[in-house]
Amino acid sequence: MREWLKAQSLFLWVPIFLAFGMAFYFSLFSEPNMAILFLVFGTGIASSTLTRKFPIAGLFAFFAIGFGYAGIYTHLKDVPSLSHDIHEINISGVITDLDYANGKTRIYLKTENFGNIRVSTESDKIFRIGDEISGTGGLFKPKPADIPNGFDFARWAYFNNITGTGYIKDIKITYTPESAVYNIRDSIKKSVKSFLVDTLVLGYKHALPDGHREIWTTSGVAHIWSISGYHMTLVTGWLFLIFYLIFRSIPYIVRRIPARIPALICSWVGLCAYVLLSGASVATLRAFIMATLIILAFILGRSALSLRMAAITFIIILALNPSYVIHAGFQLSFAAVFGIIWLWNNANPPMPKIKPLRYVYGALLTTIIATVFTVPFIIGHFGKFPLYGILGNLIFLPIFSFLIMPLVFIGTLFGDIGTNAPLTLAHHIYDHAFKIAERIADMPVPNLGIGIVPNSAIIMFIIGLGCLIFIKNSEKFKYIITRHINLSLCITFVLIGTVICITTDKPIFYISSNHKLIAAVIDGKLKFNKSHDSSNFFAFDTWKISNGEKIGTENALLAKESGVYTISYPNLKIAYIQSFVPLSKNIGKICSDKSIKYFASYFDIHSESCNATIIKNGAVIYPNGKIKYIPFNRWWHNRPE
Repeated sequence: MREWLKAQSLFLWVPIFLAFGMAFYFSLFSEPNMAILFLVFGTGIASSTLTRKFPIAGLFAFFAIGFGYAGIYTHLKDVPSLSHDIHEINISGVITDLDYANGKTRIYLKTENFGNIRVSTESDKIFRIGDEISGTGGLFKPKPADIPNGFDFARWAYFNNITGTGYIKDIKITYTPESAVYNIRDSIKKSVKSFLVDTLVLGYKHALPDGHREIWTTSGVAHIWSISGYHMTLVTGWLFLIFYLIFRSIPYIVRRIPARIPALICSWVGLCAYVLLSGASVATLRAFIMATLIILAFILGRSALSLRMAAITFIIILALNPSYVIHAGFQLSFAAVFGIIWLWNNANPPMPKIKPLRYVYGALLTTIIATVFTVPFIIGHFGKFPLYGILGNLIFLPIFSFLIMPLVFIGTLFGDIGTNAPLTLAHHIYDHAFKIAERIADMPVPNLGIGIVPNSAIIMFIIGLGCLIFIKNSEKFKYIITRHINLSLCITFVLIGTVICITTDKPIFYISSNHKLIAAVIDGKLKFNKSHDSSNFFAFDTWKISNGEKIGTENALLAKESGVYTISYPNLKIAYIQSFVPLSKNIGKICSDKSIKYFASYFDIHSESCNATIIKNGAVIYPNGKIKYIPFNRWWHNRPE
């Protein structure tokens, strides 16, 4: 046993425990004191020296480091705060970024009065990054999550330095500076007029035609439309191949240094240009950092595709911004990377001897492993899993990698001189690929709706996959289960996580943080108090996902009596009063009814003598009567102005 323990690489577990500590901080209901954060962080640093003598204690020290560092980093950020929604105000500032979606333009503005904001407009004006604009509009305070452990827009906005979101109209462009990079982006967008270029080259996230993203998501290849590791790998590979062939043909260079070194350096420079051209979003920058570290490892002659290198990259990226640990893109990227490295460096699957079959079989295995390792995070973030995702990746990744994307890049380069043939061909191929994607989306049960997965289940899945990847086996153990202890532990933890998912009840009642929207599960389906609500636009879909329903469907309405909603369950009764209903006529009646367990109102009310528990903030209620509130008092919700 001692020899087996010595053979284990505890360093590989360090990023996992760091990530657990950071994730634990972000999952807290209330904000810990800054002094506590410094104390935990300092204790972790001091205790990390115990790793060699007391490995388990040392790893938990890194948990403390992650927890403290995430909290300190969060408190040290300086992002202004909106205390409330404001309408019909003058908005002016400098455009820092642009995005386009469904006939609207999303403008990211740097303002003097409100900090960095994101506003939408339907203006047909042509905007450029760097323009100074002014207009009238409104700003809204970023909302907390719609369900516990759900996507917290306020947190996302805080770590993206956004004070508020809103709208702007009657826009006037007061100044347009000269900027080479921004002018190039604008010139490309105007000259090529292609949503493929807008998305795959310029990095606009919502440029796809209406309904297309949902089809691609169902086919399991939504990641193609967000510039990240997949795109970095392709672009770096193409550039490296081109520059490697060039430098190999120059004897003066290859006699002195390996051709791969200048080829890698030139590839990195080209990658920098691509990042700038694509708008340098957070996900793109994160993937660029990963690509940079891998390129550096190749230049230095190190093994870039190793678990240790992946762990170091993991730690560096989290050190730059610990909030990445809760980003879907970060989790999916590293889950796939760790899985693929484990497959080819540790599992060493037998391969066919015939080369063509070897390539096909290798691509199939890589796709399957990447999909399997990302399943817990896909379900955890999106509440559903595309059942035909493996099929979609096998069909569409080669099409995009070797046909559509090369043609789009070539078409972008030659678009300004009027050569549209490559882009025309790319769109033609895309149309045929999209028809195949539609057929996949029309297959029986394309998405397995599961609902929101508890954090405890996600932790079990991560530990299980970690055991499979990081634990080394030993042939000295007596039984086959212990000889393959990594697989045994993996199966055990995954089964525990699965049991948690199966046995965890789904909520039967939802109420938004502003108490404008409620929903109740009646006969297994959600019903709402209103069919539309702009202030809770995403809550409809979020609650449907939580209940395992298909999004985008018609919102069924609850029955009401004079604006008062009373929802009865076998062992539970809940009442809700809308904004236009006089409280004085109903509160006494509701509070005297002992059968009502919970009472919610659009208005903030207090009544110590009420028999029912008055719900004060956003919450969900479970079949057993347990209520779980949505966090609303974290640093990103109530940060200093």
